Amino acid sequence: MNKGLSAADMVLCSLFAALTAVFSYIRIPLPFSPVPITLQTLAVMLAGSLLPPKTAFLSMLVYILMRVAGLPFFAPGPAGFGVLLGPTGGYIMSWPFAAYIIASLLKKGNPTLTKLLLSNILGGIVLVDAVGTSYLAFVTGMDMIAAITAGMLPFIPGDIAKAVLVSLIAFSLRKNNLFQRFLNN
Repeated sequence: MNKGLSAADMVLCSLFAALTAVFSYIRIPLPFSPVPITLQTLAVMLAGSLLPPKTAFLSMLVYILMRVAGLPFFAPGPAGFGVLLGPTGGYIMSWPFAAYIIASLLKKGNPTLTKLLLSNILGGIVLVDAVGTSYLAFVTGMDMIAAITAGMLPFIPGDIAKAVLVSLIAFSLRKNNLFQRFLNN
């Protein structure tokens, strides 16, 4: 039997979709890249680190669907389906899968800080950058070296800092069972 989402899962899904939207406003354009620095991947990693896999996936999917629908409270700039067709589309489309992979790697028990960090690096950096950079090259016609230079390398230090921060937050919340108590009620 397929178990549906609980009320708590739906609330958390909505919360993390909204958090991703809020983090989209923290945006630093780079003059040499069509990809800005945002905190959205921090929300992706948080969702993966704290939610069950299905809920983590759906939270990012809800964000994407609301953005594609053109809701006016999202990131400055274009909205609608064109967002997924532009240079940042690959990064955005990878987020549900990144959150799912992180959550799946952390599914059992209370993970160590090292496991949290490695899971966030694998899902939140490696997967997002691989899909996003490949799509950036495809959409813009850049060769892969140019796409990596514009869409991945400048972001690695910030992404590592985000992964460390999220891992520390998630480790603390998981250690104190704060999210587990909410999910079990």
